[in-house]
Amino acid sequence: MANTATATQPTTKKDFYRIGEVSRLTALKPFVLRYWETEFPMLEPVKSPSGHRLYRQEDVEMVLRIKRLLYDEGFTIAGARRHLREQNGEGEGLSTTGSGGGSTSGAAEGAAQLLSRKMLLDLRDTLRAFLTLLERK
Repeated sequence: MANTATATQPTTKKDFYRIGEVSRLTALKPFVLRYWETEFPMLEPVKSPSGHRLYRQEDVEMVLRIKRLLYDEGFTIAGARRHLREQNGEGEGLSTTGSGGGSTSGAAEGAAQLLSRKMLLDLRDTLRAFLTLLERK
């Protein structure tokens, strides 16, 4: 049972993790985790009666997603927040048309941002390849 449950965790899967444990698991400082709580509404660890932060497994996974977006994919905090919000409600956001008249321009803007991000990621990969070639000489 432990072998299948720990595919994403290095040790054992627990119900709650304290901030120090999450810090070690994700290689992030605790102050970064506390700051991200203020910037990402979807990251909400519960508080114990004594006031300690207790991260659930889904909170740890969200921290890892945020870290990947910010550190690996080059998103800004606002861009990562928007991306996560769109990703969590992508099916709902496209089907609702009653609340605002700007959904077409919002969709076009989102598509342009996706295209721009893809182009930037492709450019980054190309530049890394050139750098690798130059370092070999």
